Amino acid sequence: MEPAEHLTNPGRNEETAGSGPAGRDEEAVNRFTERFAMHLADVGFPRMPARVFAGLITADRDRASAAELAALLRASPSAVSVALRHLIRLGLVTREREPGERRDRYRILDDLWYEVFTHRDTTLARWEEGLREGLAAVGPDTRAGVRLTETLEFFAFLRTELDRLIRKWRDTRGEPGADRPRHRPRPGHTVHGLHC
Repeated sequence: MEPAEHLTNPGRNEETAGSGPAGRDEEAVNRFTERFAMHLADVGFPRMPARVFAGLITADRDRASAAELAALLRASPSAVSVALRHLIRLGLVTREREPGERRDRYRILDDLWYEVFTHRDTTLARWEEGLREGLAAVGPDTRAGVRLTETLEFFAFLRTELDRLIRKWRDTRGEPGADRPRHRPRPGHTVHGLHC
């Protein structure tokens, strides 16, 4: 299966093999994609979702279909489809559809890392709630209680610092006190099954 040229080289035929637009080295991009996917897998990310994520993050095009990603990664369309569903559940990828198109297209959020860390605050709050329940069950003066208390204190600290870092990021981006805008689909698109 040949790589999906139009994902990395839209509408350009003058490029030589292994190169792409604006000096893009497709062979180096492919090596990076696989290496980055391995790094993600090393920290517990499932292998195929890691490859698909790396493929999307390195694509010159904003959006790609599952078939295009399968060709780009030389993977089965069904494996890519399962990986995309996983990435959507994690909030790392959105699904869109142009009016009149039959194929879904997938993209990474414009402010991906900002969104991921902003939502991490909600996750940490849920973990803290669970830890409080566990602490009540084991008792604060037990060895387990000491471990749970330390973990709870760490998560509380982390949430405070995360809030501070997000505010600092907004300041750095020239938007003091304002939330960064989320990806806004163009009118007529479908995102996560919702027509905009």
